[in-house]
Amino acid sequence: MTGSTTKKRVHVVAALIFRPGDDARFLVQQRLPGGSRGLLWEFPGGKVESGESEPEALARECREELDIALHVGRRLWAGRHEYPDLTVDLVLYGARLESGEPKTLGAQALAFLTPEEMRALPFCEADLPPLEELVAGRLVPLL
Repeated sequence: MTGSTTKKRVHVVAALIFRPGDDARFLVQQRLPGGSRGLLWEFPGGKVESGESEPEALARECREELDIALHVGRRLWAGRHEYPDLTVDLVLYGARLESGEPKTLGAQALAFLTPEEMRALPFCEADLPPLEELVAGRLVPLL
């Protein structure tokens, strides 16, 4: 194909944060309006910067965007999604809150929801495969 440009590719880590005591509820966030995929829902996380490990990036992103400290557990899922403008390599980790109460510093809204409740929301396409794995009971979120 002539004249095509190479799509930007990003390496993204996300957290499946289970709150003990809740009945299988996990933290999800709504993206800020105005940006790419604005107001869609996703698992919290962000881009891995040069020189960072995936767990380091996840802990940093959640500290910056949610004002929480995380214990990052094991890798639960990995996949790639092709958006028209972007290729996302997404890795999902199990995680638990170590300190802090999530705040909407880098999100429009936050909610602790069951996988079935999440399905009713408009999610980013890259987050749909791990969400379906969670709904089907194939992801074991506990650390």
